[in-house]
Amino acid sequence: MPLNSKHSRIEPLAPPYDEETAAALDLLGPPIQLFRVWARRPELARGVAGWGRYYFSRLSALTVRRRELVIDRTTALCGADYEWGVHVAAFAGKAGLDAEQLASLASGMPADDCWDADDRAVLEAVDELHRTYDLCDRTWASLVAVAGEDAALEVVLICGWYHAVSFAVRALRLPLEPGTGRIGAP
Repeated sequence: MPLNSKHSRIEPLAPPYDEETAAALDLLGPPIQLFRVWARRPELARGVAGWGRYYFSRLSALTVRRRELVIDRTTALCGADYEWGVHVAAFAGKAGLDAEQLASLASGMPADDCWDADDRAVLEAVDELHRTYDLCDRTWASLVAVAGEDAALEVVLICGWYHAVSFAVRALRLPLEPGTGRIGAP
């Protein structure tokens, strides 16, 4: 079965939702397919919402731009079209990412001309984490210099989290959400 087929391996819940499921979905956000799969087990959905959605959207040491650089690059490196499409559609504008930068996130390099030194430090960290599951001292120091220690820690955690999300959306074969596109699509 090709990735992003027309049918998910686990069918997302459909309305009407029971009270516990509706409450779990309210915590997650818009009822996209991934959230409706997680909501099959409301306790799983509540756990994911507490860490991922609540913390990183409200309490993060990262700016929206840096958070989206990490998420978009990670999902692109993992080939997770579904998650890439959701994030680009929802956050690329808020993060100030233009078409050239989105193309670079999809298939370019941190050294591409569209990135300033601060963005480059974040992207180099993401690429290195993806490649080696670690950061060398130089990459860590560069990341801390532009983002601070708290944000550097979050880069590592968000990168790891979106590897897990990428694994899930690929393995589930979630079809793209309406209004979203594949990695690198205009």
